[in-house]
Amino acid sequence: MSDPLYRKEILRLAADAHGAGRLPQPDLIGHAHNPTCGDRISIGLTVDDAGRVATFAHETKACVLTQASASILGERLKGAALADIEALANAVAAMLVSNAESPPSPFDSYVAFQGAVTHRNRHCCVLLPIEAVLDAFEQEPNQAA
Repeated sequence: MSDPLYRKEILRLAADAHGAGRLPQPDLIGHAHNPTCGDRISIGLTVDDAGRVATFAHETKACVLTQASASILGERLKGAALADIEALANAVAAMLVSNAESPPSPFDSYVAFQGAVTHRNRHCCVLLPIEAVLDAFEQEPNQAA
């Protein structure tokens, strides 16, 4: 496949599906939906006493871009605080909108999405898992049902 939108790295990340599944007792649950294409993601988090992500799981019914983005979070989100996730959202959005540099480590794997820069309608797909995590942090702790 020669389309830069679906580079081998994107396909590998999606296939690896780091963090796929459901946590038995999450502290927080978040959701995000793209009504344009129908992509949906639900995430569960456990957080430590400092408010940092201890565990992350996702159930993703979405395109390969959303799946790959969720897989990056599944592999790299542990230890992140809300401020880190907000910074990640801003860095990924800047990379997609203005072709800025990819986010720094541990989220530097988002560089794989640089092929999506010229596909504005796909930016939401890349950001959807991050939005679900931000949604989870907006919820009341221990209200995950």
